Amino acid sequence: MNYADRITIEPGKRGGKPCIRGLRITVYDVLDYLAGGMTPDQILHDFPDLEAADISACLSFAADRERKLVSHVL
Repeated sequence: MNYADRITIEPGKRGGKPCIRGLRITVYDVLDYLAGGMTPDQILHDFPDLEAADISACLSFAADRERKLVSHVL
């Protein structure tokens, strides 16, 4: 998935952390909810501004960062 149209980084918003579509919900927030055991449906219920594709974008963003980190170390 191309997450570039869903993940935004604005220096003045949430300390420059990657956010979803300019909202104040960060990629890290969504990943933390998933890691804590929430299902995507539960997240979407709790945050009606989010879309299922936003959760997929967060996962793609995290996978891409991990891939870049590992390739940089090697």
